[in-house]
Amino acid sequence: MPIPINHEKPTRQSAKESAFNQLQQWIIDGTLLPGEKINDTELAQALGVSRTPVRESLQLLEAQGFVEMFPGKATQVTEIERSSIKELLPPLAVLQALSAELAINHLTDETISLLENTNSRFAEAIQSKNYYSALKIDEQFHDIIVDAANNKYIKNLIESLQAHVRRQFFHNSIILTEHSIEDHAKIIELMKNKDVDTLTAIMKENWLRTIELFPGVE
Repeated sequence: MPIPINHEKPTRQSAKESAFNQLQQWIIDGTLLPGEKINDTELAQALGVSRTPVRESLQLLEAQGFVEMFPGKATQVTEIERSSIKELLPPLAVLQALSAELAINHLTDETISLLENTNSRFAEAIQSKNYYSALKIDEQFHDIIVDAANNKYIKNLIESLQAHVRRQFFHNSIILTEHSIEDHAKIIELMKNKDVDTLTAIMKENWLRTIELFPGVE
């Protein structure tokens, strides 16, 4: 099982959280491939922690659908079902739209500036065809809005759905287009103008349009 060694090792205080985040990221970006059997001892050594936080992390990942654990046999990364994007994106689109609506009441000049600067970096990534970076920056853009909504329950639901969507994007080589740059600019303007109805429609469209990019998904 190939495991990267050039990563930051978690501190003892946050070993479980750091181990979980690192393992989830490896599954999302394909470092740990779909169907691959994983060994908690090897993972513990790679992460510089004991087996306990690794096992606890794997249990959480199983609950989220990223791994399957077969007691006494093996633990392996779950396969990717491309068609599940049709189940993932609609609820995520609704939650993202709700976050944008709630964020309106908490908008500050600093938040607006951060959104605009993030969209500028997103545009640069798209125009330079750095699509991997574009996916990450796009997520950062939406995370700013979710954080501004200041609702931990919505945030937790979005984080869970977003992790699966991100995995789908990486493994299916989804390329975001300049259309998304325009969407982001509209979203910022609509939030500033407190145009809730149009904002909701644009936010949902921004997410649901992605379904069309998945080959073989009707």
